[in-house]
Amino acid sequence: MSATAFLELAAGELLVIDGTEWRVEYLEPQYGRVVLTSQTGKRVPTTFRMLANHPDCRRSTRTAGASASGRGRQPKTTSDLEPERLKLMRIRRAHLLEIETGYRSGDPLRAAPGEPRPQYDPDRTTVTQRRRTKEAELKALDPAHAQALALDQVSYRTLIRWEARRRADLEMGCADNRWTPATRGHPSVTEPVREAILAVRADTLHRSKVNMRVRVGLIHQYVREKFGEEAVEKIPSYGTLRVVWREWFGSGRARQKYARSAELETSGEHVVIQRPGQVVALDTTILPVMVRESVFDDPVAVHLSLAMDVYTHSLVAFRLTLVSDTSTDIAMMLRDVMSPLPMRPDWDQDMEWPYPGVPAALVAEFAGHKVAALPFFAPETVTTDHGSVYRNHHLVDVQQALQVRILPARVLRPTDKAACERAFGAVRSLLFEYLPGYTGVDVADRGADPEADATLTVDQMEHLLATWIVRIWQNRRLGEHAPCWDPVGDHSPNTLFAAAMAQGGWALEIPSPNLYYRALPRHVVAIHGKRGVKIGGLWYDGDALDAYRDQPSGQGGRRKDRWHVHRDPRDARAVFFQDPRTHAWHTLRWTGLPPEGEVPSFNGARVRELLTAAKQAGLKPQSDRELLPLLLDLIAAHTPVDQWPSRMTKAQRTERSREIAQGRAAALDRPALAVPPPPARWTDRLREADKAIDDERRQRREEAVPVAPAPAPRLGDAARQRARALLPADEGISHAAAPVPATAEEK
Repeated sequence: MSATAFLELAAGELLVIDGTEWRVEYLEPQYGRVVLTSQTGKRVPTTFRMLANHPDCRRSTRTAGASASGRGRQPKTTSDLEPERLKLMRIRRAHLLEIETGYRSGDPLRAAPGEPRPQYDPDRTTVTQRRRTKEAELKALDPAHAQALALDQVSYRTLIRWEARRRADLEMGCADNRWTPATRGHPSVTEPVREAILAVRADTLHRSKVNMRVRVGLIHQYVREKFGEEAVEKIPSYGTLRVVWREWFGSGRARQKYARSAELETSGEHVVIQRPGQVVALDTTILPVMVRESVFDDPVAVHLSLAMDVYTHSLVAFRLTLVSDTSTDIAMMLRDVMSPLPMRPDWDQDMEWPYPGVPAALVAEFAGHKVAALPFFAPETVTTDHGSVYRNHHLVDVQQALQVRILPARVLRPTDKAACERAFGAVRSLLFEYLPGYTGVDVADRGADPEADATLTVDQMEHLLATWIVRIWQNRRLGEHAPCWDPVGDHSPNTLFAAAMAQGGWALEIPSPNLYYRALPRHVVAIHGKRGVKIGGLWYDGDALDAYRDQPSGQGGRRKDRWHVHRDPRDARAVFFQDPRTHAWHTLRWTGLPPEGEVPSFNGARVRELLTAAKQAGLKPQSDRELLPLLLDLIAAHTPVDQWPSRMTKAQRTERSREIAQGRAAALDRPALAVPPPPARWTDRLREADKAIDDERRQRREEAVPVAPAPAPRLGDAARQRARALLPADEGISHAAAPVPATAEEK
């Protein structure tokens, strides 16, 4: 688990809460209480619950073990290291794991031939003896080989320092700070040259693609015409300008989406699962029940993603997604595995946390809410198939940040995750076959019209499946899946988890709410001085970027001087930026959004459709605000309410429904919003779009005419001013209507 995902408490630890530093004076873990002391001597008693759920609580960088070189910079990750440095860091980690456990991999199940060696056997030697042995072993290496492996100056104290850093930061603790130094910039780039580079960059954005030689020529032309011949002599060489251009604006070529496969070699040996969380199987299938989406009420097929603990056979997490799932949905499902499931309003007390050893009140105190009877833990190994949703860099980065080992199944070998495959079949026969709209196992067994039989909505199906898992599946007798230590006993997923807690214990670890941001895809970008950051073709900006505009991040390595920004592909209205000084997360809104009101949520597919439509229409906007009307036209067509659904095909309605569902899922996963918004129907969607259009038009009218014009005079005012026969009595009733004479019959 990453050091930033969990908060480790100990006496003397320094915490930063809302920008104020506090020292942990003493703990009372049996009561869940802690006493904090400020720098002024103020003592404040608080609870673990408050610290676990506080959005701005982190470990101070002044704490012993924290890297001083990383202060004021964003956290370093393995993506900042060169491939050669990454190999050296893994070699260091293997030596430390051999000292600690006797195995280079740190796991007896993945032991290499001859491990553990007698001098590193934990049952025969102490940690001090193993460190002395490792020191002598490294000093006995060939000097050239040791220098190539960065192990030529390793002493006993060095091993202790590496181990302390590894425990503080499991991901980058073994990396040398000199591998990612703070960048010093380029002194040869003077202010005239900087101005010329930015001017050429702004000009070449509107031209056809040119090479670097042309850009250097334009820089020379700009400096000569603006600052004279003397300033041309101070222009750096072509190589320096090329490096500066790549650092500031990137290579300019299309980024390769998949540079390296995330496949890891497997040992091929049979693994005996001994504890919960040791292996979690992930898989996705099409839900064999037709459901109705909550926007147009059309029958659709949804995808069901399951996370199953192989030891207890518990369905620890699941997700229902329209059309298809994405890597973000799987990343959020991994976060659900680590997070306790909240109790729902219609669930009774029988479905609350029942496991002995850890009271339900204590778990609720940590989580901040009542917890349902479903295990949660930090998984050690995740096994998946070779689907594209599991084999991508985003999900691999998330799993590495969570310190989860990836164990992909062999191609065309469903037995490698047979437990998850059997779970799908069991859920089908125990639940799905009872529901209306069941589609069968194939087309030949399908009913006459399963789409017409569909009655459950997506939200109702999600609630039904969650209730069924907690109430029925977790208490179901396993039968042939009994544990090896009691093959003839009667066990259920709940009893197996309770027995594992009694045998080996259980760590009550609840992830921080900020884990949501770290599980999102990360983009490495530059911060523009006026426009902010550009991600996915759209510009995002906010007040949090004011202190870092047109400045390098100071982070060295392969992507030096770049900033990390996280994006939720399900809702493209905003991205998220972590301030390197305060470590607080800030929301950067799309610059095309109006300051008042909100537009309906839209995903990455809608952004690509927007940019394609703008290009086909010949629109070349200067800012994203000019794209807002076109985006609203794509989200909600300006047609009468009774005609709008009839003008769309079923595929288009399904795509719109998926967009709304993704927006609601993103809002539910975001820590700032605890309760999801109610599902919006297509009529509400149209009203939201109309309101956003009215707000945009009103704002443009106010910007065009900042001062309200004087009202026009009334008809007849000029004639009354010039009339000489106007009676004084008529002036007081000039606005009243003239009396109508009475007719003869009325008299």
